[in-house]
Amino acid sequence: MVLLAGCTTGQSATPAGAPATTAPASAAPGCSSRVETGSLPDWADAGFSGDARAPHVFGARGDIVAVLFAHPLAQVRQDGSSNKILWVSRAATTSPDTTSPDTLAITATLDGTDTRVTREVVGGPGPSIIDMPRAGCWHLELRWAGHTDTMDLVYADRLP
Repeated sequence: MVLLAGCTTGQSATPAGAPATTAPASAAPGCSSRVETGSLPDWADAGFSGDARAPHVFGARGDIVAVLFAHPLAQVRQDGSSNKILWVSRAATTSPDTTSPDTLAITATLDGTDTRVTREVVGGPGPSIIDMPRAGCWHLELRWAGHTDTMDLVYADRLP
């Protein structure tokens, strides 16, 4: 699967208290976060059975997790698969902003460049296919229902 990694931003992609089971990411220079391979947190395992384990990346604030059904992510996938990501947000402890649209808005910037793209997941956090135009470390700014978080994902050049 594609390696998800954090670009060097001074923020950890794994919040305090997250499971210690991780796999180092090593595909993109300047990226240092990890793809978690242990159990999903209780707040993110609805719909999974048993000891839910899937590659996943936490937002820097710990308010969202990207469950990677395609790991590693890739700019070109010749095997017919897609870059499927399930976005799960932590239950809000305060009332959500009722004026915010029901969309997960993603602004992604390729590390070390001015390349910036936007993606949307209509209906808010949930299942998605998120493709990027180039391989590398992408810094994602995530906005949904009055919440914000960030994370970094690595997209490989191509998969066979």
